[in-house]
Amino acid sequence: MRFRVSLIPTLKEAPVEAHTVSHRLMLRAGLIRPLGSGIYTWLPLGLKTLRKVENIVREEMDAAGAQEVLMPAVQPAELWRESGRWDHYGKELLRIRDRHEREFCFGPTHEEVITDLARRELKSYRQLPVNFYQIQTKFRDEIRPRFGIMRGREFLMKDAYSFDMDTAGLEVTYRSMYDTYGRIFRRCGLRFRPVEADTGSIGGSASHEFHVLASSGEDVIVSCSHCNYAANLEKAISAPLLAPPNPEGDAPMRLVETPGQKSIQEVSTFLKVETRRLIKTLVVEGDGQACLLLLRGDHELNPIKAAAALGVRNLVIPEGSRIAELTGGLPVGFIGPVQTDLPIVADYALEGTSGMACGGNAPDRHWIGVTLGRDLPTPRFADLHNVVQDDPCPRCGPGLLSLDRGIEVGHVFKLGDKYSKALGVSVLDPDGKERTPIMGCYGIGVSRIVAAAIEQNHDDNGIIWPVALAPFEVEILLANPNEPLALQTAEALYAELRSRGIGVLLDDRDERLGIKFKDADLLGCPLRVVAGGRALKEGKVELQIRRTGEAIPVEIPQATATILERLQTLLHAESKG
Repeated sequence: MRFRVSLIPTLKEAPVEAHTVSHRLMLRAGLIRPLGSGIYTWLPLGLKTLRKVENIVREEMDAAGAQEVLMPAVQPAELWRESGRWDHYGKELLRIRDRHEREFCFGPTHEEVITDLARRELKSYRQLPVNFYQIQTKFRDEIRPRFGIMRGREFLMKDAYSFDMDTAGLEVTYRSMYDTYGRIFRRCGLRFRPVEADTGSIGGSASHEFHVLASSGEDVIVSCSHCNYAANLEKAISAPLLAPPNPEGDAPMRLVETPGQKSIQEVSTFLKVETRRLIKTLVVEGDGQACLLLLRGDHELNPIKAAAALGVRNLVIPEGSRIAELTGGLPVGFIGPVQTDLPIVADYALEGTSGMACGGNAPDRHWIGVTLGRDLPTPRFADLHNVVQDDPCPRCGPGLLSLDRGIEVGHVFKLGDKYSKALGVSVLDPDGKERTPIMGCYGIGVSRIVAAAIEQNHDDNGIIWPVALAPFEVEILLANPNEPLALQTAEALYAELRSRGIGVLLDDRDERLGIKFKDADLLGCPLRVVAGGRALKEGKVELQIRRTGEAIPVEIPQATATILERLQTLLHAESKG
């Protein structure tokens, strides 16, 4: 591609609404342009990278034995009502009506559609196992689209759905997809980590997320320093925590004045006790019922764990006057578990504690010296809190948990028979009996990988593309288009590299070399060749490596071979992570 006649609208500054590195650089490098909130047009260079990701995904899915299909983006409401998700998916589901007032949605995912296809086409165990996938545009009506492509409303996704005769078969398929995802992300040159995850609105018995490690990631991922345990913060657990020592022994509890001290930090400072010796009491509401959740003062509630512990679909944390309604007028900031009629569930980190402090259920009052089981009935214990740095690992003895940031780029689910049973899929087994197939679901954010790769590969000057994802592997900078020798050298190298299947961008603009260098840094092609200047007079071109900044003078006859060798070296290093 020739820069002079291509649409590569680079910008010196990013628009003010771009907050993440990937959003800023994708706009500045001319990869995308916004059309509406969370909706983007992909420009030529951005589309080249998007297609490279797509091709890697397709090659690995095909190699794993999956079959590609393409399902409609617009889906009838009847299918979603059959699965029960039409009323429960939420406002992210874009609901539309046709001219006949029939209800449809623009698919955020395709479990219902693929299951409908399966019940029409799969009749015998001989057709199983089978795994169908597609690469297609999805739409989720995010309440706050942000971070550009990372959290847009319209995006490109690979979603796959497997059907097996039983759970043992699903385990084999699930492991195959898990391993396939590892190959995909390694080929993309990404540093990633698979983690245990919550199944969310998709459902199923178990799932794993694949996260690209980046400080800008929205998700917190937890991993062990000693073993391979890793989980999303929503799912992560720790080994049982030791109860904090009670400095007061078995002293009876007593009520003390705490005027105006409502927050955990305020009470901790006022009473001169560690926050871990406080009981945090949260009023929650689930399916119309109020409950008190108890946590250690230094811990934060994990709403997903809490909803699971209470067995409710939607957990609500009320505020203000609603708390008073649910608790019979107890004062906000001073609510505690002593002498209350509300049901109580306590986090397991409070099991065995004594000498704790908690709200006194009266204005400006707190109890101190509280022991669970002595001063209030022993509550039901459950895992309610977010793990924190250096919590003990639940899988091994010596390991401690650490917290990192990650960008979710893939998610695999063991769906079981949630959809196949709801939509009435059945096949005949070898004995001629009808059986409900067991399903798996496997998603990859194809467009999100592009943004995640930039978040992980950039510097102050611009993008640093992994070789496998770069829109062009090589950029040739023609120092002076009006210099015959420079023009001849650049054109010859451009033609030779293209004939070898290498993607090349030739910057043949009549611009100052300094501007070309700045744009080259911004666009981030792995290798850069400068044709011109002193090197050219000595019969050489200068080869520059974007990631390291290394500059290598190369004899012109050896330029192509050297470039091919360097690309292979970079590609090998990146694929190993």
